[in-house]
Amino acid sequence: MNEPTPISKILVRCLHLLVLGLLGLTAGRALGAGQPHPAWTVAAVGLVGLAYAAGPAIPAVGRSRRAAAWWLTVLWLVWLLLLALSADGVWVAFPMYFLQLHLLPRRLAPAAVTVTAAAAIVAFAAHQGAFTPAAAIGPLLGGGVAMAVVWGYQALYRESEERRRLIEQLTATRADLAEAQHTAGMLAERERLAREIHDTLAQGLTSIQLLLRAAERALPDRPEAATAHVGQARQAAVDNLAEARRFVAALAPPALEDEDATLAGALERLCATTSARHPLTVRFHHTGEAVALPTAYEVALLRIAQSALANTVQHAHAGTAEVTLSYLGEHVAVDVVDDGAGFDPDGLPAADASGGFGLPAMRARAQALGGTLGIESAPGRGTALAARIPLAPPAPDTEARP
Repeated sequence: MNEPTPISKILVRCLHLLVLGLLGLTAGRALGAGQPHPAWTVAAVGLVGLAYAAGPAIPAVGRSRRAAAWWLTVLWLVWLLLLALSADGVWVAFPMYFLQLHLLPRRLAPAAVTVTAAAAIVAFAAHQGAFTPAAAIGPLLGGGVAMAVVWGYQALYRESEERRRLIEQLTATRADLAEAQHTAGMLAERERLAREIHDTLAQGLTSIQLLLRAAERALPDRPEAATAHVGQARQAAVDNLAEARRFVAALAPPALEDEDATLAGALERLCATTSARHPLTVRFHHTGEAVALPTAYEVALLRIAQSALANTVQHAHAGTAEVTLSYLGEHVAVDVVDDGAGFDPDGLPAADASGGFGLPAMRARAQALGGTLGIESAPGRGTALAARIPLAPPAPDTEARP
């Protein structure tokens, strides 16, 4: 049995009122119209009323079709008694149709309605003393209307339930999608912070460590050199603090923050700073006619150059390095070449041995903008790294700076 809805509860109350009204009409006509056996008719009306009232009072009738069938059988039998005593009992057949169609299985309900209509037709004809087409039209029409109403309501109910299930599924799907988007956003932000930490704080802390180590070696024989190294380490700490504040807020790097700043200027300062802080000579070259780039492009290329030079300082043991910014018509590229120890690119793990991001992070930055990252190196023959990004129309969130 389906759980009753507010509309079905209203329909049930209407059915109760209909049965009560029809039984009252039958009893009233029996007492006032001079019909035979009025007392027996009123008693039969009472029996039908009691049998009908017993159905809603028995919980099993609403839960079990078998119990509902037994109740309908008893109600049908006492209704036959009323029908035998009074022709007015034929009108009670109409609410009987609704009860049978609602409580009996779909394959049995039409048969029950047909039997009830036949009993009403036969009884009415017997009371009239003759069979006429009019005697059959009322019960048959009532049965047809009842089946149309009940089956139509059941079809609407099933459709409503299907829509409710679809809405619940849609709501659950939207909740799952929102959770997935939230998780994806968290992972993307975590990846962004990890790349920024690797390209800024981790490299800055490495520079500070190397500078302090150099200052330690210079003491006590060369106090002036030690002081210079400590000053550079202090400046590196200040720069790192500024970088940290900006990447946490998802702002551009300090080197690109000013309106007049350019990618070429930022790369040139990066080369000068690296040369000043480490035993490595870094030269900057600029080729091609400069064009305005989206901020995302400038940040990606600057970070790639920072990461590449940090790898050169930490691992290459190089004496010189060359950083070249090239505008190639449909592409912009940054090349970082050193004369260091080199390595086998095919032998690299997916991530740095220290758990950092290094080359995978550089490649991810380039690929996020539709670009590529190429590496050429061999043991003892230095390293050449090339990041190339196509110059496409800027997306809404990567507008070019004036």
